[in-house]
Amino acid sequence: MKMKPLKTKISITLDDPVLDQIKELADLEDRSLSSYINLVLKAHLETLDREK
Repeated sequence: MKMKPLKTKISITLDDPVLDQIKELADLEDRSLSSYINLVLKAHLETLDREK
């Protein structure tokens, strides 16, 4: 049986223009804001790992 990854709720503060743009992009991919931010952060971390 496949288990879901552990998740932790946090609170962050974003600049309004950044939030507006992220909301638009999440909508375009039919994702929740949280899901989209998680996806973008994972991709960024993978890029950093490859650059090491």
